[in-house]
Amino acid sequence: MLDLPLSLTSAAVAATSRAGEARLRGIVDAHFDALWRFLRRLGVPESDVDDAIQEVILVLARKLDQVTLGSERSFVLSTAFRIASDTRRRLKRRREVNDASLLDMVSPAPDPEQSAEQRRLTLLFAQVLEQLSLELRAVFVLYELEDFTMAEIATTLGLPPGTVASRLRRGREAFERLAAEALAQGVER
Repeated sequence: MLDLPLSLTSAAVAATSRAGEARLRGIVDAHFDALWRFLRRLGVPESDVDDAIQEVILVLARKLDQVTLGSERSFVLSTAFRIASDTRRRLKRRREVNDASLLDMVSPAPDPEQSAEQRRLTLLFAQVLEQLSLELRAVFVLYELEDFTMAEIATTLGLPPGTVASRLRRGREAFERLAAEALAQGVER
C-alpha cells in the first residue's frame, strides 16, 4: 500500500467533525491505492497525482455527511474522474518541459533485460490507454483494471447501464486495435 502523507489529509480532517474524522481516514485508507491508480490511468501525471488526491479528499471531507455507507468507493472515484478531467485540462494550458525522458534513466532493477521489457510494456500500455478518449478510458480502467461491475461503473460515473456497456465494448475494441498496432510497430523496429 502506498503511504498516505499526513499533509494530504490534514486540511481535509480539519474540515470534518471529530465524529467524521475516523470515517474520513478509513475511507481514504481503504481507497487510496485504487484512487492513485485510477488518477494515473486517466492521464494525471505522477507529479500531479498528490495534488489531485488532495482535491478528492477535500471534496470528500466537505460532503462526507452526504456519502451513504457502502458507496464510498463510487463517490471517491467519481470525484476523481471529474478532478482528473479538470487536471488534464489545466495541464494542457500549463507550459512545462516534458520530463518523460528522465523516467527512462531511473530503474536499477536486478535483471536489466526483464526490467527493460517490463518498462517497455508498461509505457506501451500507458500510451495505448492515452489514445482512448477519456470517456472510454474511464469505463475501461474501472472494469478491466479496478474490477468494478458495470452497475458500479454506471453509479460511479452517473451513466445509464447501456452507455457503460457500449463504452466498455468500444473501449475494448479500440484498446485491442491500438495495442496490436503498437506491438506491430515495435516488432518492425
